[in-house]
Amino acid sequence: MKKLPRKFYLRSTLIVARDLLGKILVRRYRGKLLKGRITETEAYIGKNDPACHACCGMTERNKPMFGEAGHAYIYFTYGMHYCFNIVTEKKGFPAAVLVRSVEPIKGIDIIKRRRGKAKEQNLTDGPAKLCQGFALDKKLNGIDLLGRELWVEDDGFKVKENVIKKSPRIGIKEGLDKKWRFYL
Repeated sequence: MKKLPRKFYLRSTLIVARDLLGKILVRRYRGKLLKGRITETEAYIGKNDPACHACCGMTERNKPMFGEAGHAYIYFTYGMHYCFNIVTEKKGFPAAVLVRSVEPIKGIDIIKRRRGKAKEQNLTDGPAKLCQGFALDKKLNGIDLLGRELWVEDDGFKVKENVIKKSPRIGIKEGLDKKWRFYL
């Protein structure tokens, strides 16, 4: 399997969000690899997107969004959950893809332990569940996804066009006119 190169993330956020479907999220955790096939993403693009954290400019919280493509933007929300995003496009332009869901394929025993009493079919089917299962938190905020702790791989799996669906993003109040959620 090949780690996705920086140029993959330097493209349009909408293209990256769609093209991440079917790719493998990999986390090295306590010497073991956790892997999951990405099944759902959402795009957040710049200052003109009212649902984007960067719509009002740079803050300490959203600073990674303004950085180099291919880095993690992990933030804390609702006082209890983390969400994992991948920074896209050129440095200085705030855009990212929220990874909403993966299908676990390796390290499932560890993911189960981290998720407590969650049913197997619901282990990582939401952004907070994904972060909990894969041990993604603020310590990884800003980490380079070309490193050795967290990355995305291409295992050659081809997603057929007819199984990719689009819809408005979930859990937002503004920007609902944009169908920037992609899922299998």
